[in-house]
Amino acid sequence: MSYVDGFVLAIPKKHLKTYRRMALMGKKAWMKHGAVDYKECVGDDLAAKWGTPFTRVMKLKPGETVVFAYIVFKSRAHRDRVNAKVMKDMGAPPTDMPFDMKRMAYGGFKTIVE
Repeated sequence: MSYVDGFVLAIPKKHLKTYRRMALMGKKAWMKHGAVDYKECVGDDLAAKWGTPFTRVMKLKPGETVVFAYIVFKSRAHRDRVNAKVMKDMGAPPTDMPFDMKRMAYGGFKTIVE
């Protein structure tokens, strides 16, 4: 079974173009080092009919939306190897991120259905 790194973040809509450019660079880096898949998705239909909507979970402010993203790997060990290579290539994260890093949720997930 594959392994997935997933994250969700709140982002000001006015910064989506900047974020998309960063995401494209991220995709290029992760895929270059062996990720199986890489997706970055922006909120489109966030009015949940049931459950808790992302807007409430992420405590969105006016003018913000949600980005849901994931990277797929062959296994957790593969993820660790790929991420180490990507981090080595990328160096320190930029200080002028187009979103608040403290509001980003992130985790690694074992796949249970494929």
